[in-house]
Amino acid sequence: MRFILFPLLLTFAANAATLKQATPKDYRSLLTTLKPGDTLVLAAGVYARGLPVSDCHGTSEAWITIQGPNEGVAEIRQTAVANCVELKQCGYVALKKLSILGDGPQGISGLFGISAQGGLKNSVHHILIEDCIISDWNTSQQAVGISTKTPTWDWTIRRNIIRNCGTGLYLGNSNGADPFIRGIIEHNLVQDPIGYCMEIKFQKSRPELPDMPTTACRTIIRHNVFIKNDTPSPDGDRANLLVGGFPDSGPGSDDLYEIYGNFFWHNPRESLLQASGRVSIHDNVFADCPTHAAITLQNHDLPMKLAHVYNNTICATACGIRIPSAPAQGHAIIGNVLFAAEPLRLHRSISSVAENVTGTVADAALHLVNPQMALGTLDLHPKPGSCEGAPLDLSAFANETAFDLDFSGASKGERRFRGAYAGSATGPGWTLQSDIKPPSAPKSKF
Repeated sequence: MRFILFPLLLTFAANAATLKQATPKDYRSLLTTLKPGDTLVLAAGVYARGLPVSDCHGTSEAWITIQGPNEGVAEIRQTAVANCVELKQCGYVALKKLSILGDGPQGISGLFGISAQGGLKNSVHHILIEDCIISDWNTSQQAVGISTKTPTWDWTIRRNIIRNCGTGLYLGNSNGADPFIRGIIEHNLVQDPIGYCMEIKFQKSRPELPDMPTTACRTIIRHNVFIKNDTPSPDGDRANLLVGGFPDSGPGSDDLYEIYGNFFWHNPRESLLQASGRVSIHDNVFADCPTHAAITLQNHDLPMKLAHVYNNTICATACGIRIPSAPAQGHAIIGNVLFAAEPLRLHRSISSVAENVTGTVADAALHLVNPQMALGTLDLHPKPGSCEGAPLDLSAFANETAFDLDFSGASKGERRFRGAYAGSATGPGWTLQSDIKPPSAPKSKF
């Protein structure tokens, strides 16, 4: 019996995970009952008392999932003075197919859509936010769609629509504490914020916490669509995306932001992308930034240390790439296509600059399929015979994620094309538009 009992116990534990159905009447009580492997399905309806997720611990093999229905909408709202979805002491928790809706500019001031706060007193890691709509958290520029103010790691934020927020995503803390570590932000549409579409704050020396990563990590920002409009930013103009630097030494000092396959559209008063720290920026499309550089890499809260910028397409901007001082750990500006009033504005000591295609904004029409600045018809594929040259040597970037894939996910092949598209297209591929970029965008034909 002793040898039979143990596998029986394992079987019982595996079968303990349950599927629970909730309604607006009973969901708050069911939230407190979730065990590893459980799935709580919220029926279609309005959940007016927020979604507090506390002391909710799945495991790496058995996540806890809270999700909306397959048909209809589970609309999470907050009528009290509290953030709509508040995560406290959670791990291995997935939030899926939820509509997390604020009340717009007239709502309760200061409320966020999804929040993890509390600094070192809170532990929130291994979180998945997927296929959600997070909108109308815009009582001010300081209201946020997704906010972290506690050390967090291994978050995945995927295929969400984040619209009409003061700031779309604000990850980390303004004082450099509470780092956001080893995240994946992919295939989201972040549109029409008052300030940033997304900001990941700079990081000071990291605290020592159980299970927090201590080796070199990467945060991946890929295949997102970052769109701003002309709404004024009363608390200061902001880029579509900003990522800050890492600690000078110790855990985190060798971390890297990998930013690729994204579409950055429109900013009337600031850059499309600003960064310091250590970044790899490749195979993105940037367009419509009439007063600033599409990419600005500079010392900000912390120094600019490493800048690999290759195979990006930049069109209709005041400046293409601006780097006012040489990154201390190295740089490379290779194989980009830049049609801007000033394609490159680089410090005189920046020397690793090669095989870029540059020209004025007007020159873009000679080389690109349709550079007229209108979403839905904009097509920045190169015309046949344009933006080509000798094969690029990208071996220096071989350890960077998807270094050999273009904006559409196609292989770069012989690497003879410059810019974000590895070939001239007979069709537009994924149309540059206000929508979620699909996980497998149609490949360029060449």
